Formats: sequence, C-alpha cells, structure tokens
Amino acid sequence: MKRFQNRVAESRFMLPAVAAYGVVMWLLCGLIQQQWWMQFACFVVSTYLMVELNNSNVLIRIYSRSVSAAFIILSCMACFLFPSLKGAITQLCVIASLLVLYRTYQDKEAVGLTFYTFVILSLASLVEVHIVWFIPVYWMIMLFFIYSLSVRTLLASLLGILLPYWGLSAWVLWRHEGDFTSLWQHLEPLADFQLPFDFSTLGLPSILSFAFLVILFLTGLIHYLRTSYNDKIRIRQIYYSLVFLDAVAMAFLVLQPQHEDLLLRIVIITTSPLIGHFVSLTYTRLTNIAFCVILGVALILTAFNVWSSSFIF
Repeated sequence: MKRFQNRVAESRFMLPAVAAYGVVMWLLCGLIQQQWWMQFACFVVSTYLMVELNNSNVLIRIYSRSVSAAFIILSCMACFLFPSLKGAITQLCVIASLLVLYRTYQDKEAVGLTFYTFVILSLASLVEVHIVWFIPVYWMIMLFFIYSLSVRTLLASLLGILLPYWGLSAWVLWRHEGDFTSLWQHLEPLADFQLPFDFSTLGLPSILSFAFLVILFLTGLIHYLRTSYNDKIRIRQIYYSLVFLDAVAMAFLVLQPQHEDLLLRIVIITTSPLIGHFVSLTYTRLTNIAFCVILGVALILTAFNVWSSSFIF
C-alpha cells in the first residue's frame, strides 16, 4: 500500500491543486490591489518552464509533478519576493537558460544552443546586473558536468553575452548621442561589495526562509548521493550541476546577503528538483513523516511571511 507521501507525489491532481494554491497565495498577498500582473505572469511562465525542465530531462524517473509543485510552494513561501519585477524577470531567465543549457549535454559543437543560453543570461543582466556573477559558474557547469565546453562553445557564449550589450550600446549612441554614462552606472554595482556576513539587511522572514531552504537542500542532497546510482549518468550530471549552482548561490547569499532578491530565487529554482526527487522516490515510514513535516513547516512559514510582510495586515 502506498504511503501518503507517494500518493501525493504521483497524483495527477497534485500540480493543478498546487497551482490553484499558488494563485490563491498571489491573490491573498495583493495581486489585484498591488497590480503585480507582470510579476505574476513571470511566475506563471517560470512554473511552466520548470515543468518543461522536469519533462525534457526526465528528472524524476516516475510520473510525478513534484519538481514544479515544490517550485510553486517554495516560491509562495518566499512571498516577500512577489513585489520585485526585476527579480521575477531574472528568475524566468535563469530557468530558461538552464532549460537550453541542458540540451547541450556532451555536445561540444552546440554553438547555437550555447549562444542562446548566454543571450538569455545577458538579457537577465540588463535587468539585474549581478547575474553576471553566475556566468563563470555556467562555464564551470559546462566543463565539469555537462561536458559541452570547447573553444567554439566558449566563443559562442562570449558572443551571446555581448549581443544584448551591443544592442544597448547602439541605442545609447542614438538616444544619448554617445554618452555611455547610464551604461557605466548600470555596471558599477558589480564592484560594490559590502561586508560579508552582514545579515542586518535581511528581515526575519528572509532568514527563516533561507534556513529552511538550506535544510531542504541538505535533505535532498543526502538522499540523492545515496540513491543516484538508480539514475542514468546524464540525469546524475544534471543533478550534480544543480547542487553546484545551489551551493554557489547559497555561498553568495551568505557573503553578500543584500542580494537576497536574486539569490533566494536561484536557491528556490535549484532546490526544487532535489526535494522533488526526495519526495517522489522515497518510500519509508520515516520519509513519509519527513514529507508531512516539510509540508507543514512550509505552510507555517508561508503564513508567517504573509503576516510579516504586511501585504494584507
């Protein structure tokens, strides 16, 4: 007899139910009153891309929508991020870039897909310049996990990074008659580093949410390291790349917590497949209890964050 955890994870009604929950959370937090239509649209498209990320890479070897469901639940838990349009666009671009990047697995000639991956990242950097930090991380993923880095794909990535800035430079030449001050001002924050470990910029909701995400990450990581032999090599490498990206984002968040809007979103993206794998592919009484505890804590944190963020109170 299947446990509650597995019945939920394998249910065809789980994603529609969680999606409805997500809509209710957005409405509750002030979607209509605050006119967060663009942010909500980015959230909807991001959720769809998480579904595609799961389906196209078969991240869960059984039928389960737990990856996208985890993404919705964790995103709603961090409801204090809802107002940020810049963060919503960046989150959408990160998921889209990963979706394209993983199609280059073991293909050192995939110059087109590599180009599109870095064009997406570069477009995100026009909105949130600190995404540039993750460009070397993507190169390391291509080298050590996806095995797609070559001279040709490296050059394609550089062209992809430069393309949006070439377009922006042309616009500056036309609109501002060659005055590139606004462009330099956009790039200046890359050199602005504050004292590390300064958590005074974070509120209690952010700290609690990050701590919970770290616990989920460790839970999913330990589970995956113990059971990864059941997955194909390609899937293992994708999960290892997600673990690497997750760990880098967490390290950045600890060192520069003022960038929580960007870094928490990346942690949510990369933690969702790990915890989705844990929920879908464990079957013991202990993991069933753990699933109930995780779900309960997520809902309690969500309620606390809604109340603390003063969207409706």
